[in-house]
Amino acid sequence: MMTEWMSEMDAFKLMIVTAAGVEEAERIARKVVEKRLAGCVNIIPKIRSIYRWQGKVEEDREAMLLIKTDAKHLPKLKKRIKKMHSYDVPEILVFDIDDGDDDYLKWLKSSLHL
Repeated sequence: MMTEWMSEMDAFKLMIVTAAGVEEAERIARKVVEKRLAGCVNIIPKIRSIYRWQGKVEEDREAMLLIKTDAKHLPKLKKRIKKMHSYDVPEILVFDIDDGDDDYLKWLKSSLHL
């Protein structure tokens, strides 16, 4: 739900990215927040992933990043993550944030824009 202070480019997004471990996740998180591509990144340090890769079922311990951003920053954010990530095909999934606390969303917007 867009409020009167939001524009189309303020369409807030939640991006989920898995990383090879906490160190990689922290490096990515710090850089995207410093560059104002994300307002906040939560790191979930210990997840277990089971997936199919190159015809085989694989299992790994990974870290998950929950990245809060907006539509305007998505292209640069994706590019930055791919550049910094150790995987050939990093998991990058983006979801619309349909609603949230108005004060939090205003803070998010101010964190992304100078």
